Amino acid sequence: MHPRTEDLTLPAVLYALGDPVRLQIVRSLQCGSEACCGAILEGDDVPKSTQSHHLRILRESGVIRSRKEGRQYMNCLRRDDLDARFPGLLDAVLAAPE
Repeated sequence: MHPRTEDLTLPAVLYALGDPVRLQIVRSLQCGSEACCGAILEGDDVPKSTQSHHLRILRESGVIRSRKEGRQYMNCLRRDDLDARFPGLLDAVLAAPE
C-alpha cells in the first residue's frame, strides 16, 4: 500500500505533486496533523470519488500515508521520508507561489 522510503522515485513524487488538487491536499497536510478524506478538501466542490483518486495517487507515490481509524482513513504527509530521500524537494514545492 505504501512504498518504502528507499523505493520512492522522483518521477512518481513529481507526478503526484504536479496536480493542483493534489498539491492543495499536500499543503493542507503540511502542518503535520492527520486528516480524514472529507476534512482535507472541506468546502471545495471536489466529488468524493475524485478526492479518493487523488489520495490514492499521493499514497501510491509515497507522498502521504493513510491508516484506517474506524470507518475513516486518516492521512498524513510523509515529510520525514520525502526529506530523507529527496532533501529540500518538499520545501521547494510548498514554498512556490500557487
